Amino acid sequence: MSAVVEQHARAHLVTDAPDGHRAIRVALRYDPSAQSPSIHIALPGSPGQAEWDLPRALLEKGLRTPAGSGAVQVWPCGRVQAVIEFHAEGGVTVLQFDCVALMRFLRRTYAVTATTATATTATTATR
Repeated sequence: MSAVVEQHARAHLVTDAPDGHRAIRVALRYDPSAQSPSIHIALPGSPGQAEWDLPRALLEKGLRTPAGSGAVQVWPCGRVQAVIEFHAEGGVTVLQFDCVALMRFLRRTYAVTATTATATTATTATR
């Protein structure tokens, strides 16, 4: 049985409105036991509960250098921030995060994955 990693983070929703940015709370989730494990990002309380998935490796790479896969683009923004851009039929959503929050979340996902792998190896060895 694997543990799901969940974390809330503060982000800025970047818009073309006059103020340009709006601080929001974002839910990050990673379930290593899912069919295809990926980072799940949700905007709680948003109309229609906006949600996206992206590969964990893409998020990690995008913190260092521009990276993309299909409708998702991730890139560093200055020294301490990162941008995640989601393209969909209805338009584009752009979120700007502090890198520290995303790196903390990624570390937790790798710790859970390592713990799960160790437990699986130990179970297999005792059989």
